[in-house]
Amino acid sequence: MPHKIGFVDNSGGVLAHYKMLETIKDFASLNGWQVLRYKTDVENRELILKGVGYSGEEEIFVGFSTYHSVAADFYNLSVVGMTGYVPGNTLHTQPAARWSGIPCHNYYADYWLDCSPQRIALAIKAGTPVYESGYVGKIFPYATPGQYPYPLAVGGMLNGNTGTRYSETSHSIPYKGARANLGLLFNSGAWLQPECWPWNNTFLAGATTQNRDTGNEYALNPVVLSDVNGVYGELEGVFHISGFNNVVENTLEIDGISYVVIQDVGRTDFNDYYALRMN
Repeated sequence: MPHKIGFVDNSGGVLAHYKMLETIKDFASLNGWQVLRYKTDVENRELILKGVGYSGEEEIFVGFSTYHSVAADFYNLSVVGMTGYVPGNTLHTQPAARWSGIPCHNYYADYWLDCSPQRIALAIKAGTPVYESGYVGKIFPYATPGQYPYPLAVGGMLNGNTGTRYSETSHSIPYKGARANLGLLFNSGAWLQPECWPWNNTFLAGATTQNRDTGNEYALNPVVLSDVNGVYGELEGVFHISGFNNVVENTLEIDGISYVVIQDVGRTDFNDYYALRMN
């Protein structure tokens, strides 16, 4: 799948988080996503995209926005999932909209961006530095399209668009699950708050036992979404990886596919890393 690695800054007087939104727009539109809205004449800019999925016939509605406060010194993005598009509505009042904020920066940020026909995933390095992540679009469901036609996931770092600066220490990646910054749309129309395997497995990702490499070979564990009612499916291109003898921004190749290792904000324990597919 197409990917892009680079940085954004405030050259030319345009804030870096604004440029990050433009980068997402340009990259997605070059790789099969239709731009339904790109609104830049407002302080909180909006981007709405439609994807066609792997079948080429689907309608997958996702969005991104910026929000910031000069006084509070935060400059953030937001990922948004929705069930449709109403031209007269704002991004956050689109049908069944669900969103989560991602701390970014006004001066400079590195990024890793991966795009498939059904989802967009990204990681951002900002500030001190710390690493922020987002995912919006479909998962791979453990069901047929007729059984589960719109398995939409929205994952960011924050519960909604909170005014959280990248330096705040309690926010965390959505992939650890069972938290408000990850939502999964179910057939009922409800947004579920699923657990994520293997982070919910105390033997693989517990306080006293952890998954490790074997002879310098690292296992990539799919991130599987579930709750007490069932197992729903797995995220695309996002994998748990051990942090044992590992470090952020490491790259690896398995069966011709490249991955980059990303950490959970500034955390460095064994279970604070994941691998993001980069092709």
